[in-house]
This record gives sequence, structure tokens and C-alpha cells, in this order.
Amino acid sequence: MNINVLGVGTTKFGELWDVSPRTLIREAYENALTESGLDPNTLDGIFVGNMLSGILGNQENMGAFVSESIGLTGKAAVKVEGACASGGLAVHQGVLSILSGQYQAVLVVGIEKMTDHKPEEVAGALMGAGSDEERSAGLTFPGLYSLMARVHMQQYKTTEEDMAAVSVKNHYHASFNSKAQFRKEISIEDVLKSPCISDPLKLLDCSPISDGASAIILSRSGLTRKSHDTSVSIIASSASSDSLGLCGRSSLTSLSATKTAAGLAYQQAKLQPKDIDIAEVHDCFSIAEIMALEDLGFYEKGRAGSAIGSGDVTLGSSKKLVVNTSGGLKACGHPVGATGVKQVVEVVEQLRGTVGKRQLKNARIGLTHNVGGSGAVAAVHILENNQ
Repeated sequence: MNINVLGVGTTKFGELWDVSPRTLIREAYENALTESGLDPNTLDGIFVGNMLSGILGNQENMGAFVSESIGLTGKAAVKVEGACASGGLAVHQGVLSILSGQYQAVLVVGIEKMTDHKPEEVAGALMGAGSDEERSAGLTFPGLYSLMARVHMQQYKTTEEDMAAVSVKNHYHASFNSKAQFRKEISIEDVLKSPCISDPLKLLDCSPISDGASAIILSRSGLTRKSHDTSVSIIASSASSDSLGLCGRSSLTSLSATKTAAGLAYQQAKLQPKDIDIAEVHDCFSIAEIMALEDLGFYEKGRAGSAIGSGDVTLGSSKKLVVNTSGGLKACGHPVGATGVKQVVEVVEQLRGTVGKRQLKNARIGLTHNVGGSGAVAAVHILENNQ
């Protein structure tokens, strides 16, 4: 597999009350198109990652909405939905469409507009990704992840300080990202003293409600980028699923969808976890990043929390792997449909060496990990600097 990433673009993430979804889409698309150097008419299809447009925006026909917004009607355009993994799954579908031979070049857009609505409305809409039993019990995603956190703490002696270190690291990285929602550094004490949302998770353990859009342009290997010397390709793309609810899981400290998708991706790329230089992982809650680093094979079970606290995956570390240089979902923001696409944008820019103060030196291989619901779906991509 060798799918070229010709162009990338992302808007600022945050509380963008005065910016419409159409404006966000156009900004991300135009940046990606300019980078690609392509005539827009050469794009064969559009894949849109989005979760909440129907519930919050009363607009389900997002493929046509996006194609109209960017002036590319007449193209095949579809919405891809997989809860918070919608963006990653849209990238996956874009890759598959090119591998099939049907398309030569495609646009993938992730978009979500969440902050125009009351927090309780957003929380209820997000629980559309939960199981009937969980909704009937009044659970929300902070509650579900707090259950996983509590079991992880019991089984592996993970501490609240370990989880807080995830947020501290990601806020530090976001302080270098002009497009991040939160650019202020925080301390372990700040996290531990923040209001309790669902014990043991505090406010600063949780990703925010966000607006934003990201876009990438993909092509088969025959097309090359015109605006940059460094070529980046997707060399693995995989997805997997699990039960909607926690009660159907074999474990509450691991996401089998992540493990399966990661295994497939490593096999496709002919790589191992030790080969990855940079990863953007799904840290919707601090415990989620700890579990992700273990499920992706970077650490043995129960070891990721203390490793993060020791600074092992922070910019400037002597270790090989750095995680969530964008600030992750926690600090960069989490406009759910856009997140999986933004992760690819961040890794591409890191592999090109174009992100300034948050640049990881000599990055050659990157991985993205995007999760929907409490682990019901996961998408994993591996990218390579071809130089």
C-alpha cells in the first residue's frame, strides 16, 4: 500500500461561534487543495467524516453539503459515520477507494460544529454512540471511561497522578500549536484540583466540546505533490469494531478494536510498534491515552501511565516515541468528526518537518489512532516519510 498525501489543511479548533460549518469546510479544503497543486476537477470523490450533523444541525446529507460548500458538485460525495472515529473511518474509505482502482484522487474532510448547542444537548447527542442499556442507565461517556479508569487503577495500580500527567503533557504540546483550543500549560495539581466529573476523572482529564474542520487530499502513487519536497504516504490503513457497550467486552482495561486494527496496520506496513516515531492517539479522556499506548503495543499493560508521568513520550525526551504533539483531543480540541482527519494532518506535517517549535527531530514513521464510542470502533493509519 502506498497512498500519497498530496495536501493537508486544518482550521483552528475551539469555540468558534461566529464561524459557520461551510466556512470551516472551505478553509480546510482550500488549504489542502493549495498544497496539493491539483486542479480540483481531478478529484474523483469526497469522503466526509461527521457524527452529529443530523442530531445537532438537522442536516444528514453531508456529502452533498460539503460538495456544494466547496463548489465541487458532480463528484461522488458521501458521509462516513463511526461516532468519534468518523474522521479516521473517512480516511480509511478514501484509501480503499483509491486502492480499488475506482478513483485516482480524493478529498477527505472531517467537520463538526458542537459549541452552538447546550452542553447537555451535546452530551445526549454523543451518547447516540452508546448502547441502549447504557443510555437507559443514564450513563455518559465520562461515566463509561471512569469505569474503565477505576478497573485499570485496581488491576495495574495506575494512579490519578498518572492520568493527570497525560493532560499536562498534551497541554504542554498544545502550547506550541497555534490552532489548538487550549494553549495554556497546566500542572498535575491543576488537574487533581479541577472539578470531579465522574470519579476518578476530573474536568482536566476530559477533552472539550469543540468546533473545527480538517482536510486531506489523497492520490495513488502516480500523482505527486508540487508544493513540498518531502513526500508522505499512507502505508497502512485498518479498522475494527467491538460491542457498543462495556457489558459486551472481554476486558475493561483494553479496547480489542484498537488491538485488532493496530495488528492489521503493523502487518500491512511490515512494521512493529518499536518502529513508530510519532503517534497521534485518541485521548478523549486521560485514561484513554494510557490504554491506547498499551493496546497499540508501545508499552506492556500497566506500564504506560508511569512512562507518561516520567516524560517518556513528551517532546524533548530521549526516548524514540513522542505522542500527541498536536495537543491531542484533550488540548488541541475534539470536534468529533474532524479529529481522525486532524490526526493525519498533524503526522503528515511532522513527517515533513513543518510544525515549528513542536517539531520532532528525524521523524520518519507516524501512526494515528481514532476511536468511536467507548471502543466500539477504531481506525489506525501508519504513514511514512518517503525521502
